[in-house]
Amino acid sequence: MHLMSLPPSLRRRAALAVASLATAAAAFALPGSAQAAPAASPHAVPAHAVTGYWQDFDNGAKVQKLADVPDQYDIIAVAFASATSTPGQLSFSLDPAVGYSSDDQFKADIAAKQAEGKSVVLSVGGQNGTVSVDDAASASAFADSAYSLMQKYGFDGIDIDLENGLNSTYMAQALHQLADKAGSGFVLTMAPQTIDMQSTSAEYFKTALAVKDILTVVNMQYYNSGSMLGCDGNVYAQGTVDFITALACIQLQGGLDPSQVGIGVPASSSAAGSGYVDPSVVNDALDCLTKGTGCGSFKPPTTWPGLRGAMAWSTNWDASAGNAWSDSVGAHVHAL
Repeated sequence: MHLMSLPPSLRRRAALAVASLATAAAAFALPGSAQAAPAASPHAVPAHAVTGYWQDFDNGAKVQKLADVPDQYDIIAVAFASATSTPGQLSFSLDPAVGYSSDDQFKADIAAKQAEGKSVVLSVGGQNGTVSVDDAASASAFADSAYSLMQKYGFDGIDIDLENGLNSTYMAQALHQLADKAGSGFVLTMAPQTIDMQSTSAEYFKTALAVKDILTVVNMQYYNSGSMLGCDGNVYAQGTVDFITALACIQLQGGLDPSQVGIGVPASSSAAGSGYVDPSVVNDALDCLTKGTGCGSFKPPTTWPGLRGAMAWSTNWDASAGNAWSDSVGAHVHAL
């Protein structure tokens, strides 16, 4: 159950001991008694990690099961949870198009990925998703429903990909409530659009800073954007190494830890309307930000060797292109 039922005060070492006890207890349970699944050992997200979105729908990209996702991906974001008629509340159901015969088969694939040291999170939103969290009641509804889905499927956490606005005060409240429920091993990722991270006064940026204590990584979408301001005040066109490095610099100078910053890009030219760059450009941007090499005309004022890594939309589009993105960028991230 991924320690979802444990108190948040327990630390990772204690959690490992509890996991062992849970396994032993299950072995001695009375016949016919209700048995919870043994708690799994928590696993840390690697210092340099690759995130990939897995599509719970068929949009022309290669349809795949979680088991098909390449080993290069350290965090797999299942896209997407949906809103219900109750403000803030989430729901999730498998699309028959992806080929799972049952929820249990899907859960088994999640558990198998986690046994390999991967994290699997549930992504909330997407381009068409709207989840309203704008008061205390909806914040609690969000946290309660997200936790329920984490328990049901075994997700390690949540990804926030809300592209239709959010309230930083109550979203931060909801995420802290969820983290308290989830406890050790909770993974929180975000995928804002470029416009959402241009200023620390933007609601998305404010949310990221408000949950910095529980935030794993922000993989901003460096695509479907148009030109944007960099941290030096100059305008940069998407689809270039300068666009990536100058915009990442805003987050790095704006208060996020380098370990909380990742580069989000399309896995293939078919995966986004604009902004696709060759994997070699992503690798150059990673080198520029972490080592000061491979830069274009924009030279960062310093380097951030602890940068978390990169994200792809999506593992399905990557597979459609022969996994060229994860083969190249994945290997590069893990070698940082």
